[in-house]
Amino acid sequence: MGSRRKARECALQMLFAADVAETPPDEVVRTYWAELGDPDLEEPARHFATRLAAGTLAQIQALDERIRSRAEHWRIARMAVVDRNILRLAVYEFLYEPTPRTVAINEALEIARRFSTYEATQFINGILDAIKRDLDEQHPQENVESTEEFEDAADDESPVSLD
Repeated sequence: MGSRRKARECALQMLFAADVAETPPDEVVRTYWAELGDPDLEEPARHFATRLAAGTLAQIQALDERIRSRAEHWRIARMAVVDRNILRLAVYEFLYEPTPRTVAINEALEIARRFSTYEATQFINGILDAIKRDLDEQHPQENVESTEEFEDAADDESPVSLD
């Protein structure tokens, strides 16, 4: 498993903890890395995971609104905790990270396969695909590298400060 996928899984675990325990973002991040985080995860991946989790939590209202607009007949609160946080994480990447949108969808689906159900994977795919189409119409991504090239290059990224 690539370090970026592992970072996304760590971010999902932080989002899950924040959602269930209703804990402030800075406390969730600090507690996760102190008690649960993989000590062997490389520093750039740790920074990526932290940036994803903290960014998602900071933008949660806007992300939920975007998800709500495409989750017909589903309230965010009624979605499974894992599923809604996978959606939030992927939509955060769509909007705030240079990740190609197809990469964000593929990663979300792989994580859903590991942490959720087959039906949830289809549900997540449908919502993310609809949001991606909306965004592609409004703001097409330009000069997007292929999935493998992007993930390989991104694994070599230097850490980004959260300050």
